[in-house]
Amino acid sequence: MDIWRKTPNIHTTPCFLRGCFAVHFTSSKEETMLRENTTVSGAISGAVPSNPAYWQGDPASLAFGEAAIAERLLDLSHPVSIVAKDGQAGVSADGALTYAPAAGALPVLASAPALPYQSLGDPTFKADYGVNAAYYAGAMANAIASEDLVIALGKAGLLASFGAGGCIPARVETAIAKIKAALPNGPYAFNLLNSPFEPALEQRAVDLYIQHDIRVIEASAYLDMTRSLVYYRASGLSLAPDGSIQIGHRIIAKISRKEVARRFLSPAAEDILTKLVSEGKITQQQANMARQVPMADDITVEADSGGHTDNRPLVGLIPTMLATRNEYQAKFNYKQPVRIGAAGGISTPHSTLAAFMMGAAYVVTGSVNQACLEAGASEHTRNLLAQADMADVAMAPASDMFEMGVRVQVLKRGSMFAARASKLYDFYSRYNSWEEIPLAERTKLESSVFKRKYEEIWADTVKFFTERDPRQIERAANDPRQQMALVFRWYLGLSSRWSNSGEKGREMDYQIWCGPAMGTFNDWAKGTYLEPAANRHAVDIARHLLTGAAYLARLRMLALQGASFSTALDRYTPQASLL
Repeated sequence: MDIWRKTPNIHTTPCFLRGCFAVHFTSSKEETMLRENTTVSGAISGAVPSNPAYWQGDPASLAFGEAAIAERLLDLSHPVSIVAKDGQAGVSADGALTYAPAAGALPVLASAPALPYQSLGDPTFKADYGVNAAYYAGAMANAIASEDLVIALGKAGLLASFGAGGCIPARVETAIAKIKAALPNGPYAFNLLNSPFEPALEQRAVDLYIQHDIRVIEASAYLDMTRSLVYYRASGLSLAPDGSIQIGHRIIAKISRKEVARRFLSPAAEDILTKLVSEGKITQQQANMARQVPMADDITVEADSGGHTDNRPLVGLIPTMLATRNEYQAKFNYKQPVRIGAAGGISTPHSTLAAFMMGAAYVVTGSVNQACLEAGASEHTRNLLAQADMADVAMAPASDMFEMGVRVQVLKRGSMFAARASKLYDFYSRYNSWEEIPLAERTKLESSVFKRKYEEIWADTVKFFTERDPRQIERAANDPRQQMALVFRWYLGLSSRWSNSGEKGREMDYQIWCGPAMGTFNDWAKGTYLEPAANRHAVDIARHLLTGAAYLARLRMLALQGASFSTALDRYTPQASLL
């Protein structure tokens, strides 16, 4: 490769396909006159700008060769300059820049500022949640996003949401006690999963959060605002001495639909506020304040993710949600605009950087954390996840919204859950009772899927919902089809728990929530110390994703100024643990 000196009538453009720097001349005569006969290192090339900056420093400090250049670029705490010296392009992390040529000064091809990963994203996210990076680990139900996961990330100054969905109140209360003891000052969040068929369970979770002063929740799977959610939001509002509204209960909404985003971008519904005041749940003053703030502080845009998902592309969702947020900000003029974050597909430094570059205030990881040692998943499940490819996922009926036909994305590698669960929903759609299903099919279900008699499962189901939500049993008593749905949900619900506990003999029934991002992560980690599941820690992965994103961001800055890098440098590879 060559360094080309740029003079009038020469136009330079990056040539990414060839990995070189192309120069276009207005005539062959000028080409003959202007081309220099010096050769550049194969790692970097570029053209000296027509009005270049100059670098002054010790030439011996310049780094040449891919390894040395990568080391300088990865030192994110110092600015870097690409300097032309004797026909070679080198990198410096020191020296001084000037626009006036001086003795010994060298022309600068490109430069980039210091960019520690803590500077990525919206600084108000970090301030509001008391964290050092615009990043959090999203909730995975049934405590897959476990206490250990939340505590490990919290101690590292990173936010994580405990996977309270699907857990009984006593289990959630145990998690609250453990997490608050380990992180008395935070940061942490707890998930609140919308339960359209079990509103009492949702209300009990909210009561627990208010009772134990849980100040941040991640609201998932909501289609509309519920009384419980509004109660949590409004009951945490108070007036500061200066008359401003203090938000004591923060909500991070995880959504994928524009119509749902609009509800979280709006103040609480008037009819719900009025009812809460009449019941004495909130004061009139809190209701008045709730009319002036949005239902959410942050909206996490969830693209093609594991678990509940609409399989939508992040590159389409982020611009749409940003535009919607801007529309509602102009309408309500909130003191603090709602932040928009990105989830679904965040599993490599490239995807992390892409989310930030699209305007995400923060990024959220999910599937990659489930394969970590801190996750509430069995060793068998974690090993399956560590072997997954992008195509090793499928959609299956969701246990919590089975009757509505809602589906979740799961791992199909090493499990038959997706096919078996889909068969159950097919039977539910076609028949009005268990007895209507052909005898041969019923026998097959009991022997190969349930591995128990239908009547035995129903007896256990009655006991389960008597403690959890008795109204479910009351409905099923007069509706054979609803009874069948509850039995089918028995299998769907337990399949996730079998995966978490490592239930022997049930491996082919494991329900493992997983998005294609898991396969992307595995491709990136292949050949590194992160390839085996036994080496994966949530904090370590978080730091690598953020560090890699910052490294690549500086590479992009330099490339936009005309520096072209070898493909070997256009990659961040985790060489050692950042724990």
